Amino acid sequence: MKSEVKVIPNDSQNNYFNREISWLHFNRRVLQEAQSETTPILEKLKFLAITYSNLDEFFMVRVAGKRRAAKERLFTGDSPDSTPYGEILTQIREISTQLLNDLYDTYHQVVKELGEFGVQIRTYEDLDKAEIAKLEDYYHSSVHPTLTPLAVDPAHPFPFLTNLGLYLLIEFKTQGVEPEMPAIAFVEIPHVLERFVNIRDFHYILLEDVVAKHLEKLFWGLEIKDIYQVRVTRDLDYSLLENEVVDLLQSVQNQVRAREQAKAVKLEVSENLPNHILDFVLKHLKLGREDVYFARGPLSMKDYFSLSSLPFESLKFDAFNPRIPPQLKNNRNIFSIIKDADILLHHPFESFYTVIEFLRKAATDPEVLAIKQTLYRTSGDSPIIDSLIEAAENGKQVTAVVELKARFDEKNNIIWARQLERSGVNVVYGFIGLKTHAKATLVIRREDRGIKRYVHLSTGNYNSTTAKIYTDIGLMSADDDIGHDISDLFNLLTGFNLFTTDHSYRAAVYPTFRRIMAAPVDLRDKVIDMVDREIENVRQGGKGFIMIKANALVDKAVIDKFYEASQAGVSIRLLIRGICCLKPGHPGLSESIEVRSVVDRFLEHSRIYYFHNNGENDTFLSSADLMPRNMDRRIEIMFPILNDLAKARIINEVLEVYWQDNTKARRLLPDGNYEFVPLEKSAKKVHSQQKLIELAREQGLKSLPYEKAIWHNTKGRGRPIAKRESKSVLKLKGKRHKNDSKEHKS
Repeated sequence: MKSEVKVIPNDSQNNYFNREISWLHFNRRVLQEAQSETTPILEKLKFLAITYSNLDEFFMVRVAGKRRAAKERLFTGDSPDSTPYGEILTQIREISTQLLNDLYDTYHQVVKELGEFGVQIRTYEDLDKAEIAKLEDYYHSSVHPTLTPLAVDPAHPFPFLTNLGLYLLIEFKTQGVEPEMPAIAFVEIPHVLERFVNIRDFHYILLEDVVAKHLEKLFWGLEIKDIYQVRVTRDLDYSLLENEVVDLLQSVQNQVRAREQAKAVKLEVSENLPNHILDFVLKHLKLGREDVYFARGPLSMKDYFSLSSLPFESLKFDAFNPRIPPQLKNNRNIFSIIKDADILLHHPFESFYTVIEFLRKAATDPEVLAIKQTLYRTSGDSPIIDSLIEAAENGKQVTAVVELKARFDEKNNIIWARQLERSGVNVVYGFIGLKTHAKATLVIRREDRGIKRYVHLSTGNYNSTTAKIYTDIGLMSADDDIGHDISDLFNLLTGFNLFTTDHSYRAAVYPTFRRIMAAPVDLRDKVIDMVDREIENVRQGGKGFIMIKANALVDKAVIDKFYEASQAGVSIRLLIRGICCLKPGHPGLSESIEVRSVVDRFLEHSRIYYFHNNGENDTFLSSADLMPRNMDRRIEIMFPILNDLAKARIINEVLEVYWQDNTKARRLLPDGNYEFVPLEKSAKKVHSQQKLIELAREQGLKSLPYEKAIWHNTKGRGRPIAKRESKSVLKLKGKRHKNDSKEHKS
């Protein structure tokens, strides 16, 4: 007998968490890692910097957009709930204030702990004469020439305070020229100099303290009453109107320049800044008191990333060097290996070197005719870019689809695009109204039986730097159907088609993909279809089970379908790292849905979609999260895992391991709060990322150090596989280095 599904009305807005509030909960989980007793001290600094940097971006983009919408009385957005923007902005302020207060409390504790290990942040009050003299020399030789005093008076208008720039605000004892104008000036702390000035062995003083100590050299004859710190965050969100764009590259360049002069959205100040000065600054920035955040410590905490790299290995996570997949053990041509069987790469546990080898071989192999690749974010010193240039210089047809609009990477991508163009690469900039977010490489190779297509598809970017700290999964395949699909995809990206003329995205005008799914064509519809299939299987008396790992779940249509599936009896497990607008565990709505989030040393970034399908275990990887922007405003792909071994790895070694985590996993409660997954009495402790490191060490090939491996030239030298030492040698090393196991475990 078929069970009736009770569908929750679509206008029931209480069924969803707000997107912005959910994001702030995620940033709270990041801060928890800085507060954890198990996090090494230098890693705590890193998590503090990440928390602070995340808030910067949140205000520059999300809060800025909400402020504009509230001002224009708009009430629609991409969060499925209908909470008025004014109310959301109030909640954001309350949560952000508490988050920053907790961040500074944690910071002071971490600095205290660092001091116990000989790393100290000093002040002038505790310096001796020799240290003061050293700083005096440094100030005159390096700091003073870079400083510019900015007075505020009738002859000197209020200066433009740059986005995220750190400023000293100096209050003078003299009266202002006009009653409403306080006697103040600004000095920007130069970002071209190191924030942490070395005094002696791992003893530092903040650059702003050095500048503050010497202000009399900038303001001769003026008595300084007090010194404060201020920092402005500006609105860096932008959009391009299709009918106004003639040259996409030039338009993006213009937007990047224009946003440097954008409106202020947040002001951070020292706690003791007097009210009359604060009001004066706010008036000129056109901000209100609700936009002010008082700092209980140094501003611009993101600079503490640099301290986290100090050479104290015992104060960091245990070293781990990514492994090379066992399929590459012999020096066979990588194309032959891929043709034999798909290669699954789980980064950072398995090395990004394999992707680079794929491109390097394609660049030099005389049988390779063409290479096509999407580039969303790539690293500064990029072996990927080098390989594309080498391929073009070797006479191959090379096409790079460069996404100019990748937020905050626009300048880098413009530089790469021009460099590639100069080298003979066909560079395509994508589309005005859509971001190309798909991660794909296509290699066309001439073989005995004709033309063969090889692909690399991934959940993450072609970036050798982030590939060491983000978890992503890539697939190398010679499957004919997938190869044809990716060929069609690149033709869509580089040719004149509906993407460039009409935003209705009618699927009928696109080629029928054989294996992949794509946004904005049919990705949402296909996901919903697969959920419907699980519902129908339950109705027919079978099992319905869905498991998804993604960064965010915001899309209302997908959430509603999950609710419908839950009411039909489908069991749903969701590993959502960040934003989750779905409410799990509500009676009559989502009783069979569980949501967990893992935040750990590596940033969870992979997207996996698993559907039981009566035992077929349909498994897909994707560049897309379940968000309206991914479904409607980006070019994304979802691709199937067809190889049984690869599929088993994803199900058993990834999804199950993460779900079993009871160390770094939190579960989302029906009220929107998160709590750590409890360790049951009879259960073993499971730390998912550590377990994946151990699996990589057991199954993979030990590599040369990562930085050497990614630049390794295989010509005449084979792959960068390190020689394994005998057990007796390792045993001796263990005795010599019994207090530091990193040398032979990495």
